[in-house]
Amino acid sequence: MSQLEMNTQIRRKSKGQEGIQRFGRFLSGMVMPNIGAFIAWGLITALFIPTGWTPNENLAALVGPMITYLLPLLIGYTGGSMAYGVRGGVIGAISTMGVIIGSDITMFLGAMIMGPLGGYAIKKFDELVDGKIHAGFEMLVNNFSAGIIGAAISILAYLFVGPVVLSLNKALMAGVNAIVNARLLPLTSIFIEPGKILFLNNAINHGILGPLGVQEAKEAGKSIFFLLETNPGPGLGVLLAYWAFAKGAIKQSAPGAIIIHFLGGIHEIYFPYVLMNPILLLAVIAGGASGILIFTIFKAGLVATPSPGSIIALIAMTPKGSLVGVLLGVLVSTAVSFFIASYFIKRSRNNLNEEDLEGAKYMVKDFKAAPIKKSTKKVIFACDAGMGSSAMGATTLKNKFKKAGLDIEVVHCAVDEIPKDSEIVIVHESLLDRAKAISPNAEHIGIKNFMDDPEYDLLIKRLS
Repeated sequence: MSQLEMNTQIRRKSKGQEGIQRFGRFLSGMVMPNIGAFIAWGLITALFIPTGWTPNENLAALVGPMITYLLPLLIGYTGGSMAYGVRGGVIGAISTMGVIIGSDITMFLGAMIMGPLGGYAIKKFDELVDGKIHAGFEMLVNNFSAGIIGAAISILAYLFVGPVVLSLNKALMAGVNAIVNARLLPLTSIFIEPGKILFLNNAINHGILGPLGVQEAKEAGKSIFFLLETNPGPGLGVLLAYWAFAKGAIKQSAPGAIIIHFLGGIHEIYFPYVLMNPILLLAVIAGGASGILIFTIFKAGLVATPSPGSIIALIAMTPKGSLVGVLLGVLVSTAVSFFIASYFIKRSRNNLNEEDLEGAKYMVKDFKAAPIKKSTKKVIFACDAGMGSSAMGATTLKNKFKKAGLDIEVVHCAVDEIPKDSEIVIVHESLLDRAKAISPNAEHIGIKNFMDDPEYDLLIKRLS
């Protein structure tokens, strides 16, 4: 195969991955702003249902309405607002109500469909009548158009979309149950763990496993699906192995990454550690599979998705009777991942030190770049969902700016929400193309390590 053909294939794979990431970001964008509501529901469920930590029949009455109406409506509103602001959010919520009433299951999937669809519909109507409304009739047209379109789409959702989503959900659950009954659930790590490393964790967790988990938790009080992607054990094992057997800057950066990953729940922090030595995919796959096996044996599950997936969040979302299984599953997955990763890191640790040299070369190369205007007042730090790694990177950069005496604001956001007039944008290198397409006039800086990338110090020196 020629170099040109290889480059073409790489570009095609990159575009395909980017498309999946964009879709996953869109799905998670509807869920992430409402995580607080999911946690509230999860805590009420874990505490007050008959099998909860402190059963209370009166307070347990909150559980059903929250999961049936509140959570899907919040997702529908958020999806509509992503399409067309507050006006789109209102139509998205109205549209979502149609699928809620038109089915007997929790309609997260339906909300993810109808919310954006409702927002898009009202957006297109407003574009169609823009400039054609007589003065003084704007409010009348706006209100009645929203009411008519919302009612029409809600009826459509009730009659047609709801039954279709219900059938799809039953098909998915049947497939999942077949996997569970065949005791093949640990094999899902073959797809989940590499998907996470490719920054598809939001799509996997919030787009696929989350809705399945909520449905099962509604019926059984807990679900193992909330543990499949969020288990911090596989990543923790890799980071512990680097801390124990790597050398130089990689070894030194591992303890901080462990704290952020395991306690802070920001799993993206360990992805670069696997990507720099791809054979470690075997470690996280084996770790994930062993953890799922333990969860299955002990019939462990959570009441809601622990996002971010820290050990603290896992414990908080664990119902009565599952704590031992959850903790043991995390421990076993950590141990398996650690031992496998240790073997490969020991074999390659001398080569891994070359990463420091490459980092230095990369830094020297960028020192030659054009200086940044000293009038810079804001730096944008973006990630896929805008709430995990970007928040961590922004905090790190703020602290470095403060130590350097630089009065520069650092803001974090989702990559698709980067302001058009941004001056400096920092993203993980896998998101550079998307960031450049959204803010073409900004200077874009790609990083590999969210905690202590050489680019941080380079930027400070250029701004000082």
